[in-house]
Amino acid sequence: MLYSLIVPLIICAVAVFALHKRVDVFAALTTGAKDGLNVIIRILPPLVALLTAVYMLRASGALSALENLLTPVLVRLGIPPETATLIFIRPFSGSGALAVGSEIINTYGADSHIGRVTAVMLGSTETTFYIIAVYFGAVGIKKTRHAIPSALSADLVGFIVASITVRLFF
Repeated sequence: MLYSLIVPLIICAVAVFALHKRVDVFAALTTGAKDGLNVIIRILPPLVALLTAVYMLRASGALSALENLLTPVLVRLGIPPETATLIFIRPFSGSGALAVGSEIINTYGADSHIGRVTAVMLGSTETTFYIIAVYFGAVGIKKTRHAIPSALSADLVGFIVASITVRLFF
């Protein structure tokens, strides 16, 4: 019951604070909306290019070929090769990763080792290139320098740790 009042209470608190500070709330709202639209205009082109590239890779079969090529490496790292497509899609697209993860879980089952590894991978990794395109693009950073290698390294560790975690605890 109390949780249903949280949002109205926050809105009232902001309104009372604005009245106390004599802030023109409507002007602040319209300025914020204008700034938000400017951010959308700046980040939309890289976002469209990124999503287009992901869908092209998947449709062309390049991801399947890469999966077959890297299967021995994944097995050595303790990562189920069935999750290879997820590993390649996740840094680019969250929705694509969820679709691939759903497909893997539907194929192998949610309680299978592969299904559990997939679920942990989805929760322990990030959409690296999406984040860089959107957030770096929003603030105008053009040179990502060490951000991409660092983030991809963290994703790789997330994938490996996901596989180890499922093996140890499930």
